Amino acid sequence: MRTTTPNSSAISGRWRRMGASALGVAALVLAGLGNAAHASAAPAVTAGATAAATTAAKVTWAPTPCATPKHRGDLTCNSFRVTGGTTAFQKQRAAQTGKAAQVTPKAAAASPTGYGPSDLQDAYGLTDAASAGGSGETIAVVDAYDDPNAAADLAAYRSYYGLPACTVASGCFKKVSQSGSTTSLPTADSGWAEEESLDLDMASAVCPNCKILLVEATSSSMANLGKAVNEAVALGAKFVSNSYGGSESSSDTSYDTSYFKHPGVAITVSAGDEGYGAEYPAASKYVTSVGGTALSRSSTSRGWTEKVWNTSSTEGTGSGCSAYDAKPTWQTDTGCAKRTISDVSAVADPATGVSVYDSYGVTAGWYTFGGTSASAPVIAAVYALAGAPGTSDYPAAYPYAAGASALNDVTSGSNGSCSSGAAYLCTARSGYDGPTGLGTPEGTAAFTG
Repeated sequence: MRTTTPNSSAISGRWRRMGASALGVAALVLAGLGNAAHASAAPAVTAGATAAATTAAKVTWAPTPCATPKHRGDLTCNSFRVTGGTTAFQKQRAAQTGKAAQVTPKAAAASPTGYGPSDLQDAYGLTDAASAGGSGETIAVVDAYDDPNAAADLAAYRSYYGLPACTVASGCFKKVSQSGSTTSLPTADSGWAEEESLDLDMASAVCPNCKILLVEATSSSMANLGKAVNEAVALGAKFVSNSYGGSESSSDTSYDTSYFKHPGVAITVSAGDEGYGAEYPAASKYVTSVGGTALSRSSTSRGWTEKVWNTSSTEGTGSGCSAYDAKPTWQTDTGCAKRTISDVSAVADPATGVSVYDSYGVTAGWYTFGGTSASAPVIAAVYALAGAPGTSDYPAAYPYAAGASALNDVTSGSNGSCSSGAAYLCTARSGYDGPTGLGTPEGTAAFTG
């Protein structure tokens, strides 16, 4: 993941997260204004202010600890945790009930402060599909290090929202190492545990009837994460979510064939959280690259509206033109001779973030997360609702073959500055653009062959 301090020049290489957790992170107000904030404590909900005051409360957030690499060359997660202010979900609830609430950096919230399953299913036209579909399908989530509380936290999330139980005992949930062991697991890591909770909860929210396989890599190196992807496929998963990334390198084309060339498997990868600029493995021509949006309720017939997620010149959804990966045959944009990022998108803005239950290394309770780490498992789950891909297909091609009505076209916002001759690489427009790809799900039609 590319990371820089706001208003500073980029640091080259995959080691860009080092020290980021000690720096200020730009935050976004629901109305669109910014406020620098950083907090190490977990957030809580306080009530009692007027609805008007709640609406004005600025949303602040900080990168999760896994956004800082442990070693040079490590890849990093693409997630942020809200630390203060009033999220879009809380603003919506305040308008409905007249009761104000906001996140404050004191303790974990006793109830959700971000969007839940019914919100996501409604926003993306998936309510019926989520109710009836997904049975027999397995979504694999690939992350680094072990989350000892993964099963318990997943159970708490699903129980609260009334989703079907998904346990180890029932065979619905399984956690393995990158070699497939259920007993010899990696070292536990509280930062990556936050990421794992986010990923597991988003897979559950969109496809509650799916089985879930969590594959934990020994470390966050490309080699170990890649081996975890291969293990997920070897264990039968047809849908594999990856919420991590790093700078591109000349080795990426070899990584493509070693880890991501799996016909018949939908592999989703988050596009990154630092605005315009290509990352890997989102740049792999064999994966579905997933950008991020700000998702809010609206008075439109859809009931929701979206725009490009962007906080500053160094924070927002990733997009761009790969320096190394060849353009897949299904991409036809002309401003990038190689692979263009992204393909599709979903909610990622922390200010319009999603609800997550987590307990390992933090106070047990509810948190709100954002980043393209949220959008990648959402899209993996949509693929799962659509059914198993064709055995020789690369499912990244599916949205390109779908009609315009199969996706919500996101037409406003940008994530940085790019060439005037190829402004679509960083600016939303009608049809395909870099930050949001072809758009966000409107049902499952765009995700089946």
